[in-house]
Amino acid sequence: MRNRAFNFIAIVLVGSIISGCNADGNEENSNEQADETITFGMTPWTSTVPPTEIAMLILEDMGYETEVTEADAGAVYTGMSNGDIDVFMDSWLPNQENYLDEYSETIEQVTVSYEDADSGMVVPEYMEDINDVGDIAGNEELFDNQMYSIEEGDPATNSVDMMIEEYDLDIEQVNSSEGAMLAEATRHIENEEPVLFYGWEPHTMFNLLDAKILTNEETPEVFSGSTVLVVAHHELEANTPEAHDMLSNWSIPIEDIEEMIVQIENEDRDAEEVAREWIDNNQDRVDEMMGE
Repeated sequence: MRNRAFNFIAIVLVGSIISGCNADGNEENSNEQADETITFGMTPWTSTVPPTEIAMLILEDMGYETEVTEADAGAVYTGMSNGDIDVFMDSWLPNQENYLDEYSETIEQVTVSYEDADSGMVVPEYMEDINDVGDIAGNEELFDNQMYSIEEGDPATNSVDMMIEEYDLDIEQVNSSEGAMLAEATRHIENEEPVLFYGWEPHTMFNLLDAKILTNEETPEVFSGSTVLVVAHHELEANTPEAHDMLSNWSIPIEDIEEMIVQIENEDRDAEEVAREWIDNNQDRVDEMMGE
């Protein structure tokens, strides 16, 4: 059983332990391994949904109970640092390295989920003369001096500001939700107009929009490719060792994540249904995660 807490400001979680009585009246847990509910943090990013849903289903199959708390990245890391959240499946480095540094005493890096996830400034493919961020210099008016981006405060937006400063671009970053950003990008691309926005892989935007991530020759240390980690509260291993072992063996190809995002976001399929289908079709990989 899982519960979903819709709270983007404060994270308040109540753990529950399911117990019963045997014929002799002795109390026993539904799963002796799982002595507490495992709570997952889920950010508004589409890339977070498939791995979170799959991990919860696997753990539920193992006998654990799961909960999910939806919040922005900062609140997820804060909740994980104080133990209100146990696991986050979508920690992006280097963009979120500051959180891991800040909470290094209470958050551990469990494993790498996937590597070489690209991100950065994005323009339509039909803008053939704009291929590197440096090509924007002197052409800012093409974009009405604006770049559409995700919610303010996300570490990626700091990298965007750094890029704008490093290239001395006359560009204002316009922050909003992922959905609002993509709505603006889609509107411009459908009209074959110039548009500049933030993008990352895995994401359906590259399946649906004729768009490209710009190279970054002058400052390659910014948006140089991301490594995505599974991270957890440092007591997860002690409290639920079998769950920690499974997550330590976590492995899903980035292409599978992207395909599931398409199914959930664009084919309007239920996220849990899509996750269960992936598990059924990849039982060998699931068995490896479970050490079988």
